[in-house]
Amino acid sequence: MGIQTQTGIPHWTYLLAIERDLGEISRYIEFDNRNFDCFSIELAKVLLSAGAETDVVCKQLCKKVNNKSRAGKIGDYRTELTKAFPSISNFGVKLPRFGMSLTPWDEWKKRGGVPFWWTGYNKVKHHRDTHYYSASLKNALNAVAGLFVMVIYFYKEKAESGELTPRPQLLTVDEFHDDGEELGASGAYYYKL
Repeated sequence: MGIQTQTGIPHWTYLLAIERDLGEISRYIEFDNRNFDCFSIELAKVLLSAGAETDVVCKQLCKKVNNKSRAGKIGDYRTELTKAFPSISNFGVKLPRFGMSLTPWDEWKKRGGVPFWWTGYNKVKHHRDTHYYSASLKNALNAVAGLFVMVIYFYKEKAESGELTPRPQLLTVDEFHDDGEELGASGAYYYKL
């Protein structure tokens, strides 16, 4: 008997791996606003992984929207993606287990706005010796939430048809993007974009 395969969804798989790492951190650092400034090597790893993957997905999403796109940095992504998806900056992510709601792309509403967690990611990436404290819980949570949003948009058709499985353990979407349907043991979940 041969092996049957399907085309993979690598950015979804990578998001889930990063989310699992974030979940492990919750065993040692309580996800609470009193700990938002807490920083550590594990938070740095999550922030750097989520930030780098967000960069990759944003660049590919810009190409998907406009095959001639030359977007290569956050300002370019903001220009192209807010034009293609006007409500992306309002997209809310929830961590129900911790009673949290995040809007990771909120700063894109402002002209020239850059998400605070993106700035933190770049500081940790380029100036870890002086900005290690930017590897904070607040930045890591928002970076993973930001990646979640971009991956959902990147796999828009799969998201809307319930093909992004398995479902994340910590993250879910706000009520505006929740289609309210879940099917059986497969964990198929429908997102509304």
